[in-house]
Amino acid sequence: MAPVLYDLEVSGNCYKVRLLCALLGVPLQLVPVDFLAGDHKKPPVSDLNPFGELPVFKDGDLVLRDSQAILVYIARKWGGETWFPTDAAEMARVCEWLMVAANEIARGPNDARLHDKFGYDLDLGVARAKSARILGLMDAHLARTPWLALDRPTIADIACMPYVAIGHEGGVTLENYPAVAAWVQRIKSLPGFITMPAL
Repeated sequence: MAPVLYDLEVSGNCYKVRLLCALLGVPLQLVPVDFLAGDHKKPPVSDLNPFGELPVFKDGDLVLRDSQAILVYIARKWGGETWFPTDAAEMARVCEWLMVAANEIARGPNDARLHDKFGYDLDLGVARAKSARILGLMDAHLARTPWLALDRPTIADIACMPYVAIGHEGGVTLENYPAVAAWVQRIKSLPGFITMPAL
């Protein structure tokens, strides 16, 4: 039986899961959740994830609620050593970027988008300043290497790309970050790539 993703099409965090499954050829049963109606905060979704957030991923009896954790699980179960290696140093390098996705990118480009596109009451100036800082760091890094963590695409790239690539919906463009823009294009060129709205 295919794993189930409780999904919101415009969520970058849900998209990360859909994208990795597409790249790995993992069949996925999508259950759309009406976010505007607050269905993510009501049963049955809130029974699966008391945090009241999406995505929620179910594989048999296992339920996972965080996009980075879900990527780790999918990569280890279906991706072999390629997407999330077990070598200690390589795993740590991937994890560094999973933390960036959950922190700097979430509080930068993602927050700016939440403000502009969805009307969240957030400090836009802070979000854009954080965006400029992390995109500058990423651009310098990606000017030296094609992928974030290792010499190949990993879940580090999948975790970080969505909110960077759709940051323009929060006024955060890649105009001044050519290495980041080229990296997004490399991800888009991967076999099995699927897109999301605004990408």
